[in-house]
Amino acid sequence: MADILTPALGESVTEATIAKWTKKVGDPVKKDELLVELETDKVSLEVVSPADGVLGDIKAAEGDNVVPGTVLGSVTEGASAGAAPAAAPAAAPAKAAKADAKAAPAAAAPAVAAIDITVPVMGESVAEGSMGKWVKKNGDAVNKDELLVEIETDKVAVEVSAPADGVLTIAADEGATVTPGQKIGSISGSGSGSGAAASAPAVAAPANTGSAQVSAAKNETLSPAVQRVVGENNLDPKAINATGPKGNITKADAIAAIGQASAPAPAAAAAPAAPRADQPREERVKMTRLRQTIARRLKESQNTAAQLTTFNEVDMTNVMALRAQYKDVFEKRHGVKLGFMSFFTKAVVAALHEIPAVNAEIDGTDIIYKNHYDIGVAVGTDKGLVVPVLRDADTLSLAGIEKGIGALGKAARDGSLTMDQLQGGTFTITNGGTYGSLMSTPILNAPQSGILGMHNIVQRPMAINGEVKIRPMMYLALSYDHRIVDGKEAVTFLVRVKELLEDPARALLDL
Repeated sequence: MADILTPALGESVTEATIAKWTKKVGDPVKKDELLVELETDKVSLEVVSPADGVLGDIKAAEGDNVVPGTVLGSVTEGASAGAAPAAAPAAAPAKAAKADAKAAPAAAAPAVAAIDITVPVMGESVAEGSMGKWVKKNGDAVNKDELLVEIETDKVAVEVSAPADGVLTIAADEGATVTPGQKIGSISGSGSGSGAAASAPAVAAPANTGSAQVSAAKNETLSPAVQRVVGENNLDPKAINATGPKGNITKADAIAAIGQASAPAPAAAAAPAAPRADQPREERVKMTRLRQTIARRLKESQNTAAQLTTFNEVDMTNVMALRAQYKDVFEKRHGVKLGFMSFFTKAVVAALHEIPAVNAEIDGTDIIYKNHYDIGVAVGTDKGLVVPVLRDADTLSLAGIEKGIGALGKAARDGSLTMDQLQGGTFTITNGGTYGSLMSTPILNAPQSGILGMHNIVQRPMAINGEVKIRPMMYLALSYDHRIVDGKEAVTFLVRVKELLEDPARALLDL
């Protein structure tokens, strides 16, 4: 029998939620066949079968929270669907014949050492948290992976689950300040938490996975995430270009196919009465973990920092001319297209060198000045906004920046970003211009002290040496934390970015 285990979820990610099972107990499965999809607050993960055989049991039902290493279920290797039930009667005589031997282990069980419950890693720069209310009381029986307590930090709320079946002993009371690795309780090894309650997830799982089973039967090669995109947009899987490692359709493939679908859908939208006839007036949908995290972090940023935004405009004539002149040879030489982001990144890094406060952060009563330039690049995905980080941007060429940003953007849309790629940025660039935004006031990506907003390039009449000329203009917005960045520094920073973009040779020559 092979266990189905929760994989590593990434640095500082302590748990995931069971999103959907694609098989039910007793179904035959093949090695590497998709069995279950997990959701974290950042990415979706797919768990495949460890071997050929039959899905023996499901220990974690849809909606359950699990931690890395948790046994989600098991696969009976080389068995048929009817083999597992037949094994039970055969085992009965053996159990009866060894009744005396059975008593000894049962008596020894309470002597098993207790398992500590410790505070997990709570994220970069998070040194402590505050204990929330315990879900269980001291002495209560608990089941493995059952939620016990939530720890609040200044950035996130971290849920702590039971590491095993047993009896709970509480060592840290509600409201206590705790640090990563600190013991906050323990679980006895007696297994007192097992029994009818422990078996409930396995019983409930087949009923919950009925719809997933129907979808999987229609097309076994589609993951649950892909099935949702295909179903919601009425796509034909056979018409989707598959780029997955085994010829399978990825979520990015399905999303890309939406824009390529033929146009009956817009025509149908012209008759608003039809959708209203079979849809409720309102629909309540639970927010995804990523959306909850985005909402919480943005509000925390507003509540914590003294945010202010300064604006300027940049004439994109020279950057656009340089790009048009060299884009073909650039792509041929480096295998990547020359975009605007590399010029903006170069200009931002040069300005950060001159105004280090914009590249710093506040930690309590200290200011941390960063001597590295890890630039966050905001990327919109179907699940929400994520900000992967381009490391050591000051050491990269234009080609290196374009390749790095392209790889991060693809990983964001595919849902394959790691936690390491989402942490540690020192400054962020966001481009609302890709969606047609003329001007905005971006919100800081805490704990950073600055974020640059790019916008749409618009042809506007400008006074040039006493003459009116039409120029491609872009509004720039710098939001900054006024606690650490003075107005003079913010304005100087944005003017420097403007100068370097209007004369891009200066940035390339480090002038």
